[in-house]
Amino acid sequence: MYGSRARKALLFCIPMLLLIFGAVKAMGKKKAPPPPGGLPARINDLAKQLPGVMLEDAGPITSQIQKLVVDHMSEWMANRTPTDVGTRRELENVFSLLHYPEEGLPAAFAQPWKGQTIIGAGYTLGWTDFDRQNVVAIYASGAGKSHLITITNFIPRTDLHYVMLPQIAWDDLRFFTYGIRLGKSQPRLSVVLYSFDGQNLKSLWESRDIYDGRMDVQKDKVTIRYLKEDEYVQAVGEKHTPPRHLATYQLTAAGIQLVDDHDIPF
Repeated sequence: MYGSRARKALLFCIPMLLLIFGAVKAMGKKKAPPPPGGLPARINDLAKQLPGVMLEDAGPITSQIQKLVVDHMSEWMANRTPTDVGTRRELENVFSLLHYPEEGLPAAFAQPWKGQTIIGAGYTLGWTDFDRQNVVAIYASGAGKSHLITITNFIPRTDLHYVMLPQIAWDDLRFFTYGIRLGKSQPRLSVVLYSFDGQNLKSLWESRDIYDGRMDVQKDKVTIRYLKEDEYVQAVGEKHTPPRHLATYQLTAAGIQLVDDHDIPF
């Protein structure tokens, strides 16, 4: 009887020992984390191909990234009216796996207009200080639903910012998109004045590579302080300060008009 009990105990203990041994063996091995998946990983895989590629040759890669981002944002917005903060955060998540030198910098706006909200979901994709591509997708949103209207590519090699304009002498939605380009002794400003009529986005005016340009917008007045590159180079060589210039513009129903341009102290 004692032998029978011992055999039963032994038969019970053997499987338990095997289970314990297997668990200890498994604990000794570090389990590899699962490979990252989803949209951020797909965008990261594409972006990692960009270093060493010039902007002029990067189209096959950047266009794939643009399609992935815009398709995702269109699906994400389909049944919501997000704020500019919510839109920016979703774009940040899309680019969350990028590491220097690749970067995706979101720039979003949400502007009420004619009973709906116009949303700009934009970003700068960069892989050097000079190679940068800008994308702005425009959505119209109302009653908790949003749909894509159009996409534009702002001036390359700059970052991306907006200035929304008040409704004054025009019926369309207007805004400035501007950015800074690096690469010389002074940064250069590029600006585009856009008009959106609910279906179409068009440029009313633009100015590129304004040397050391700084823009200020006050209602229907725009001022841009800037240097002339040749004057700056000559002044530096002669060891004195160059004149700075101040251009003043008036926003009108037709677009924008230069009012005055004069020298100011450096």
